[in-house]
Amino acid sequence: MSKDKIKAAIVGATGYGGAELIRLLQAHPHVEVSCVLSSSSSGVPLSASFPHLTNLIELELESIEPANIKAKADVVFLATPAGVSAELTPKLLEQGLKVIDLSGDLRLKDGAVYEKWYKRPPASEDVLAQAVYGLSEIYGESVVGRAAISNPGCFPTATLLGLIPAVKADWIDPATIIIDAKTGVSGAGRGTGLGTHYGEINESVKAYKVNAHQHIPEIEQVLGEAAGAEVVVTFTTHLIPMTRGILSTMYASVNEKRSTQEFIDLYRTFYAGRPFVRIRENGVMPATKEVSGSNYCDIGFSADERTGRVTIVSVIDNMVKGAAGQAIQNLNLMMGWDEAEGLRFVPMYP
Repeated sequence: MSKDKIKAAIVGATGYGGAELIRLLQAHPHVEVSCVLSSSSSGVPLSASFPHLTNLIELELESIEPANIKAKADVVFLATPAGVSAELTPKLLEQGLKVIDLSGDLRLKDGAVYEKWYKRPPASEDVLAQAVYGLSEIYGESVVGRAAISNPGCFPTATLLGLIPAVKADWIDPATIIIDAKTGVSGAGRGTGLGTHYGEINESVKAYKVNAHQHIPEIEQVLGEAAGAEVVVTFTTHLIPMTRGILSTMYASVNEKRSTQEFIDLYRTFYAGRPFVRIRENGVMPATKEVSGSNYCDIGFSADERTGRVTIVSVIDNMVKGAAGQAIQNLNLMMGWDEAEGLRFVPMYP
């Protein structure tokens, strides 16, 4: 293993998030995947779960033992279901490991709010205090040198990047925000179930978890910080019969008369120097296919003078910018590297 590379462990390597981390880290100049771990498949070659990795990653899945991970890794990515990180993160931090958590366990700073929405015990207050919320374009500077990062959810990433500049500038009324978000089926994970069965989702669009999605408090928490006041949103998610992608369409009342071009100029200034947010030209709305397989978030606008509202459309690849790509972007920031390191690739098209 190269001496100039840090070693990364991936817990939950048999899930979609873990597989995407492996794909992206293969192109990273400063990182090597040193071990892959699973709670249920110890001793099995990773390629048995993912044949597309045959002859590319010659690693066997290992059991999750923090001391053993410390012997093989410098940083740990937790691509695990809710509830795992809350228990595992403090043990990894005690070993001196850096942790980037892709689950929702460390995102909400109020444990009671987490328990209400996730229906399970929260992480300890000490761990929650240590974890930095890693929405890279907004909190990137606070991530540098930290030991624990909470990677944002996929829906919140697309939604918050689309709303925060307007909220911070006081151009929209936060009390009027309505969010209509659509996702591909990979967001549900690799486990099988009736809700993601091909015969159930093909040629159909379905609203789900209406007014009850666990990403609602995460969105409200961050928007509240941006607004300097409590924010409550209406947030509806829809399942679309495609594999990858999130399209978040946001509506809000404009505080003063603003044109579409003014919104474009505001956002281009706000995200200047951030390589993964692309603001569309006037009259051009983004599509999920235009960011597929990439770490980009593309945003388009339409300010309606007739209604006094603005429509903001934000798209990401849920597996990359919404999960593994942003986790690597956070690793780059944590380590003081160029935030785009290992992520400079063109979206797949068509």
